[in-house]
Amino acid sequence: MHASIPSGTPPAAGKMGTREFVALMAMIQALQALAIDAMLPALGVMSEDLGVHDSNRRQLVVGVFLICSGVTSLFPGALADRFGRRPVLFASLSGYVLFNIAAALAPDFTLLLVCRGLAGAFSSGLLVLTAAIIRDRFEGDRMARTQSLVSMVFMVVPMAAPTLGQGLLTVASWRWIFGLMAGLGAAVSVWAWIRVPETLHPEFRQRIEPAVIARNMRTVFLTRAAVGYVVGMALVQGALFGYINSSQQLVAEHFGAGRAFPLIFGGMALFMALCSLTNSRIVERFGARRVSHTALIGYVVLGALQLGFAIRGGETIWQFAPLMTLNLCVMGFIGANFQSIALQPFARIAGAAASVQAFMRLMVGSALGALIGQAYDGTAEPLAWALLLAGVAALLLVLYSERGRLFRRLHGQVAQA
Repeated sequence: MHASIPSGTPPAAGKMGTREFVALMAMIQALQALAIDAMLPALGVMSEDLGVHDSNRRQLVVGVFLICSGVTSLFPGALADRFGRRPVLFASLSGYVLFNIAAALAPDFTLLLVCRGLAGAFSSGLLVLTAAIIRDRFEGDRMARTQSLVSMVFMVVPMAAPTLGQGLLTVASWRWIFGLMAGLGAAVSVWAWIRVPETLHPEFRQRIEPAVIARNMRTVFLTRAAVGYVVGMALVQGALFGYINSSQQLVAEHFGAGRAFPLIFGGMALFMALCSLTNSRIVERFGARRVSHTALIGYVVLGALQLGFAIRGGETIWQFAPLMTLNLCVMGFIGANFQSIALQPFARIAGAAASVQAFMRLMVGSALGALIGQAYDGTAEPLAWALLLAGVAALLLVLYSERGRLFRRLHGQVAQA
């Protein structure tokens, strides 16, 4: 049975090709990355302007956004499984635009954090809905390839965002960074309104009943083939968030990069994006499991090297930056593949599955990232410990999901839910 495009879908949306689809999904996801990374060069100026003198407290501008994204990510998928992808997507985009405008006008630090939290809450739908839409269209290694292409384009934003934020600070107030995010959110909303069709299959619509929602969520939580990948990715992502939270203090201040910080941060993201592009080229040939398992083992080895340099003392930017770049590079072979493997069993409840999995990733990741950021002690040692321990724990979780067997290539995967 083929899904029909609802009458409310713009006629032009049905003509969207793969390249435009990838670019649009990436830009929707990238709005959340922009809301995190564009802030980084402005944290010091922002906190000083609003009377915040504790350097670790400034991290809350990022941490509150991430935690609220995680808390609310349980809901968009269940709503999208009932009402369709488009209504929930545009509600999320509207909230993102509205609360970024409010943040730009916030008169004090507390109200700024409230606006950041609400913007984060609505932004959770951007990640959940794009994942569900991709799952609606693709499965297996093809889904992993598409998600890798989306991630590659998506990572251009973290690469450019700090430089963009730094550039705005040279000519205008930090408040214009929020204005820029609101403007880009509005532009992406118009593009999506015109071009995104409704992708939910009519026969897959779920009822909005507590029992149905609870059953779907329980299925996602208890599916062994998926849960190890979700929690494992959450731990790896948590280490990444820990780096992002403390990066301005660690790279710009501790390692003395100063105004070169946005260029260093962006250069790392560029290499991560190139690895995602490489993943999209090789994943259908070698399989998402083989590629991501190899990358995860590399991540553990790199974490051990980071810890060795940090413990030894006297670490320089020329030692830290290349290793951190390699850590980010192997993540380019982990993230999209883990996400596609974890979503594979859930064709009929892709929205609920995407929500639950986003909730697990963001809640664990953002909480862990906040703890790592707050553990910053003027050295790279807390981050190095986090990288190593997250990698080891993720490897054990993947072994659980795979019943002790790595590097398998599965063919003819069938949706289970």
